[in-house]
Amino acid sequence: MSSANNLLKRFDISSQREEYSVIHDTVESGIEFKGTSLWILIFAIFIASVGLNVNSTAVIIGAMLISPLMGPILGMGYSLATYDFALFKKAFFNYLFAILAGLLTSAAYFSITPIYQAHSELLARTQPSIYDVLIALLGGLAGIVALSSRSKGNVIPGVAIATALMPPLCTAGYGLATANWPFFFGALYLLTINTVFIGSATLITVRLLRYPIRDSADKDQRRMANRWVTFLVILTMVPSVYYGYLLVQKETFIQNANKFVTNETYIEGDFLLKNELDPAKRQIKLIYGGKMIGEDEKKRLVQRKNIYGLHNVTLIIQQGFSISDVSKDLTESQLYQAEINRLKAQLSTNIQMQDSISVQKQIAGQLYREMKPLFPEIKYCSADKQSFFTGSGKVRHFNVLVLGSSNPSKTRRDFRRINNWLGVRLKSDSIKVYIEKATF
Repeated sequence: MSSANNLLKRFDISSQREEYSVIHDTVESGIEFKGTSLWILIFAIFIASVGLNVNSTAVIIGAMLISPLMGPILGMGYSLATYDFALFKKAFFNYLFAILAGLLTSAAYFSITPIYQAHSELLARTQPSIYDVLIALLGGLAGIVALSSRSKGNVIPGVAIATALMPPLCTAGYGLATANWPFFFGALYLLTINTVFIGSATLITVRLLRYPIRDSADKDQRRMANRWVTFLVILTMVPSVYYGYLLVQKETFIQNANKFVTNETYIEGDFLLKNELDPAKRQIKLIYGGKMIGEDEKKRLVQRKNIYGLHNVTLIIQQGFSISDVSKDLTESQLYQAEINRLKAQLSTNIQMQDSISVQKQIAGQLYREMKPLFPEIKYCSADKQSFFTGSGKVRHFNVLVLGSSNPSKTRRDFRRINNWLGVRLKSDSIKVYIEKATF
């Protein structure tokens, strides 16, 4: 029992909690954007915009470290939890002012920069999902718990990095400057997710820690405030669930498609020049070089993709190595590498054929030496692989052996034993054995 109590004490934060008046003053002091805090926000926006523009993760992280945006968000969550509506109003309008200042600053930067290409760091802020909700919620919990503690440490900057408030704001500025409205609204939605769920996490934590109520709001006002918070949380979260579903579908498609390409796309006599995966269209495109690919091979690939959960995926196969066909998709170095790969594949095939012929020549001597002690009447052995054609056009391949015997009658009586032994020795049931009288 004592060990259980000791374990529970480790999770108890009440002993390290700051005085309520100090917490309130700390929250209130971080709300206002004027003077120093406003200039820090503008500088952070410029730094983040440059980082997004040149696709530098380190620069973006630096901007998030100095960003003061967390203040009014924690203030809104704290004020709603304590029903301090005057403080909420102050935090809300300061937050709107900060967002407007950030949008105008980033839009001004992206209006004058000569680099307009949207890099991965920009693109990552335009498609939020349920995972962003989870990050914002956990970040908000960490932020308010740290703010409530006497030893705050460096948690608040870490929360600012994890929840990534600055990048979506700057991405929205990019969308505004370039009239790219999907970027603009997608980034604003991510910013809304972060704001709502950091604030919600703050509200939940303050209620659980039983902070004192600072306003004499009546029950109807409190009930209305709680309803609005619930409505905003649900309204913000529902689209993120859908985007999260799309993200899972995309990642599953890419993972399964890569497995299929790795394990199933080898075709003898051909080599895969390039593969393209399109999650949006549910499409896999394979570009081959080498000999013409038969319909049977194409059907095999279509059937094999279903094993990897790609039933409703379209498989496109471009066949034949032709510079005019693939030059628009491949660089010159890729074309040279493709030709080298083709020659390597052809050389490997020829070497395998030569090795097979060499082994076939040696197998007869090995079989003779192994059979002689078992069947002394056998004087020589010849072995070869031959193709047998039928009237229906089918072709069957057999290991053909000719055995020269000093006593053909006895050897024929032992035919079943000889045939069984050869089947085990050659690991094949496709064997034709012919027995003749030894003439030399």
